[in-house]
Amino acid sequence: MKPSRELLAFMDRLGHRFDRPELLLRALTHPSISTLTRPDNQRLEFLGDRVLGLVMAEALLAADKGAREGQLAPRFNALVRKETCAEIAREIDLGAVLKLGRSEMLSGGRRKLAVLGDAMEAVIAAVYLDAGFAVARDVILGHWGARIDRVEADSRDAKTLLQEWAQARGLALPAYAEVSRTGPDHAPVFTIEVRLETGQSATAAAGNKRQAEQQAASALLAQLDTDA
Repeated sequence: MKPSRELLAFMDRLGHRFDRPELLLRALTHPSISTLTRPDNQRLEFLGDRVLGLVMAEALLAADKGAREGQLAPRFNALVRKETCAEIAREIDLGAVLKLGRSEMLSGGRRKLAVLGDAMEAVIAAVYLDAGFAVARDVILGHWGARIDRVEADSRDAKTLLQEWAQARGLALPAYAEVSRTGPDHAPVFTIEVRLETGQSATAAAGNKRQAEQQAASALLAQLDTDA
């Protein structure tokens, strides 16, 4: 297939020109628009998560040769978590090239943390399948490199970081509230809102309240960082 101008521009932002652009197209295809002849990106997401994990594990070992496993684990988690993948996706404007169904698009899918994070992992897998591990590692490190340098601070969980941000400014602790609960009893989806005394807020949805709270806190921290 011949990639569109839009996809070529995204490849430039990503830092890799695909020999098989159909791999990238699949990585950008959300389940909301997939068909039997147009598979979605979920299998690639599964693979990309593992490729990212290996690259980050190698990078952390190289960056701190004396670190113990107990020190490395939280750093690793901070680098591979969905929030970080979504941040990278926003930096390269991945949302602009996502292929979404109408309902997902209307509900703000191009900005959703989970959608962006999943797609970023799928894109990593597409690079790996297109050009091999060495190229995938270079692409990943090109976007994650600065985060590896500051991962010690980032390894603290988002709720703790948001609480410290509020306390440092003399504000009340962030307030978390359940906005909604949807889905069947065996697989609920919780939507949580976190709000600061200033009125600034963010929401996130996940399969359990703790994860939704962490994602909401992360989204609000990203918003605060943008506003700063």
